[in-house]
Amino acid sequence: MADCKIVQVNERVAFGDGRLTLMAGPCVIEGREACLALAEALVGLTGSLGMPYIFKASFDKANRTSLSAYRGPGLEQGLEILAEVKARFGVPIVTDVHEPWQCAPVAEVCDVLQIPAFLCRQTDLVVAAAKTGRVVNIKKGQFLAPEDMVNVVRKVESAGNNRIVLTERGASFGYHNLVADMRSLLVMRELGYPVVFDATHSVQRPGGLGTGSGGDGRWAPALARAAVATGVDGVFLETHFNPPEALSDAANAIAFSALEELLTKLLRIHAVVHG
Repeated sequence: MADCKIVQVNERVAFGDGRLTLMAGPCVIEGREACLALAEALVGLTGSLGMPYIFKASFDKANRTSLSAYRGPGLEQGLEILAEVKARFGVPIVTDVHEPWQCAPVAEVCDVLQIPAFLCRQTDLVVAAAKTGRVVNIKKGQFLAPEDMVNVVRKVESAGNNRIVLTERGASFGYHNLVADMRSLLVMRELGYPVVFDATHSVQRPGGLGTGSGGDGRWAPALARAAVATGVDGVFLETHFNPPEALSDAANAIAFSALEELLTKLLRIHAVVHG
C-alpha cells in the first residue's frame, strides 16, 4: 500500500502507525448495562491481544430503512452512556454524526466522529465534524468510486484538519446487495490517509427485508481477512453477545464468542503482510 499519514487518536491508539487498529461494538446503544457489558468484554479481549481498540456505538441510527425501526437513545442519553464507557474503561470512542449541530457536543465526549456512508457528500456535516479537531472517520458512500473520496478529503482539509481516516463498506448496485472491491482499499490509501475496512456493513443487504436491512454475517470474517491481507490500517466491525437479538443490523453482526479466533487470525495476517 501507498504511504500514509499517522493519525493519532490518543496517546495509545493511532491509525497508520504499523499496527492493526480495531473499531468495534454494537450497531446502536441498546441500553446502559448492555453497552457497558460489551465494552468491558471488548476492552478485555483486545487488551489480551495487544490490539489498539476504539469502542463503537451509535446514539442514533438516523438512516434506518423503516420509520418504525429502533434508532437508539438519542444524543443526550447516548453521550452520557458513551462518556461512562470512556471513563470506566479508558478507551477512545467513535460514534456517528448525522447533522452539523451534533458535531460540537459529540466531540466533547468522542475521540472519532464518524460520517455515515449515505452522508459522506454532505458538505456542511463533513466540515462541521472537521472543525471540531477530532479524528474524522468517513465511510465511503456506496454510490462513490474510491477515487471520488478525494473531494471529501479536501472538505475536511479545508477546515485545517488532517486527522482523517477513510473506511470502505462496499459498493451498491441496487437489488439489495453490496460488493466489496479490495482494490478500493488501495486506491483510497493513495490519498495519503489511513484506510479501514468495515467487515460487517460490507455484507449488508440494504432494504433486503422490506422494512429493514438484511445481510449475511457469515461472510464478514472472510472479507476481513482479505482486507487485512491488502495491508489496511484498521478493521471496523459490529458485534453482539447474541446477534439474532440485536436491535439493529442483527443479520450482519459477529457474535462476540467468535471474535477472539477472528482477531487472532487478523493479527497474524497483518504481521505477515507487514513483515
